Amino acid sequence: MRRPHIRRHRLAIAVAVTTAATLTAGVAGSASATPPASPVAASSTTPALQKAVDAAREAAYAHASATGVSKKDTLEATDTLVDPDGRQHVRFVRTHRGMPVLGGDLVVHLTAKSAYEGVTRAFRHQVDVSGTDAKLSAGEARTKAAAVAKGRAGDAELVVDARNGRTTLAYQVEVADSGTAESGGARTVVLDAASGTVLSNVQADDSFLSPALQRKLRARGERLNPATGLFTPAPPATGKAAKAAGSPAAAKGTGASFFVGSVPLSTTQTAKKSFTLKDSTRGNTETRDAGDKELDKFSSGKAFTSTTNRWGNGTTSNRATAAVDAQYGIASTLDFYKKTFGRKGIKNDGRGARALVHFGKKVGNAFWSPDCGCMLYGDGDGKTFTKPLVVLDVTGHELSHGVVDATANLKPTRVDIEGNQFGEPGSLNESLADIFGSAVEFSTNNPKNPPNYLLGEKLGLDQKFLRRLDKPSLDKLEGAVDYWSKASYDTEVHAGSGVSSHAYYLLAEGSGKKTIGGVAYNSPTHDGSKVTGIGRNKATAIFYRALTRYMVSTTDFHDARTATLHAAKDLYGAKSTEYKTVNKAWAAVNVKASNTPSAKH
Repeated sequence: MRRPHIRRHRLAIAVAVTTAATLTAGVAGSASATPPASPVAASSTTPALQKAVDAAREAAYAHASATGVSKKDTLEATDTLVDPDGRQHVRFVRTHRGMPVLGGDLVVHLTAKSAYEGVTRAFRHQVDVSGTDAKLSAGEARTKAAAVAKGRAGDAELVVDARNGRTTLAYQVEVADSGTAESGGARTVVLDAASGTVLSNVQADDSFLSPALQRKLRARGERLNPATGLFTPAPPATGKAAKAAGSPAAAKGTGASFFVGSVPLSTTQTAKKSFTLKDSTRGNTETRDAGDKELDKFSSGKAFTSTTNRWGNGTTSNRATAAVDAQYGIASTLDFYKKTFGRKGIKNDGRGARALVHFGKKVGNAFWSPDCGCMLYGDGDGKTFTKPLVVLDVTGHELSHGVVDATANLKPTRVDIEGNQFGEPGSLNESLADIFGSAVEFSTNNPKNPPNYLLGEKLGLDQKFLRRLDKPSLDKLEGAVDYWSKASYDTEVHAGSGVSSHAYYLLAEGSGKKTIGGVAYNSPTHDGSKVTGIGRNKATAIFYRALTRYMVSTTDFHDARTATLHAAKDLYGAKSTEYKTVNKAWAAVNVKASNTPSAKH
């Protein structure tokens, strides 16, 4: 997809380092470094948050031997969380001698009294490059990146690549999609500044379906005809604007969707008989029409308007129908995060989410675009997918990629020439999106979209779902796996996601046979052990806390085990049933302390 620019403070991390992200607690007597002047984080909008950022930054330099921060580094806060008990967690990205560090992110943990408690970091080695003079020119880097990604290269930026167990001076180049058949979409290419060797070449967007799966479905001749549910004609719009007609004000409308029939929509009244599909009650969440173009900017989309505040007709004959499903799904997802975790928006900044429907021509996929900060929905390719992918769990999945991007920023370790992604951090990203996408269904609890532990069950696939959490290997399309093995590091991310998705299901519901909401499940374990679940709400809380406090860009499955154990300890105590069950659930998918790779990848 077309994402030509990656913000400097939200680095595109593509390759995992050779060591695990570690939580180092209470390091005493660690060597210190003198901090240089650092920019004020944009997210620190209150004195209390700024105080936490300042304390965490100071602690990072004071405990340099634990945090790996040197006097040549500058830290920029990208996220700050304060727990109800006062503990603080500040996430930083870093620059080294003025250059962004890929794999340089860390989270500093403070007590309620702002004392240093520990650090979660993406690598263990010290960042250091001998100089900033590159043998390869910026122009040569741009030329090579364009050739590798088969697109149009933007500026080449000098960076420090710390992702592979050493530090390398490199160029990072954002390559836009050329629009040709050979192009694999927008890419971020990182090249060794001395040799020109390609260090990574990753896609800029997270797509719901991998290129390999799309190819397989086409080869099988499988035609998806998504179940729409029973359509009920929308009743007349109810509710009046809170302000006089003619002034922008919140209003209540109704939409006729593809998948869940008639739904209520929060809209905006701009005049007496003029409404727009913008939800001011949820941070100005809005869905627009991309006009069958692959737009780079949300602002280029055409706003949906109505004179009746009734939207769509349940079929593709009305362009607003896809927008109804998208807007409903976004609202449901935002409500889930706010109601469950107190998270205000995808980036926790109070802003709503945005979407472009009718994206491109014959696009049979849906995407989360980090740079657009919006959802992109294709209308289907007319062969495999005959309707837009605006299903509730797809929206929950893709917007959850946005939450991951705003927190741990997990990325694949490599991408092949077709655009298929590989590696444990990327697999964990897909898994978390599936976990929270399923949780959105349970939170919404719409009888026309019954909640379950299946993903993509409304897409009309022959196997009745795309992925499932209880026994991932029942998915024969993407080849999902149930258990961790040494091969997991280089497994395609949708297939590899089964490891942590399975661990989550076992934590929530336990092993063995059961029927939940009319769906039969039978979750096995690697070692034949029996796991008794702690409940979906507790399991979801543990995984969310682990993501937002203890995961970083390079977190793999063993790191995720450590992160969820820390989260369970925080929430329920180290001697609790919940903590012990987290350990059992990971062991049941063969992720154990005893088989942690000693020298990773």
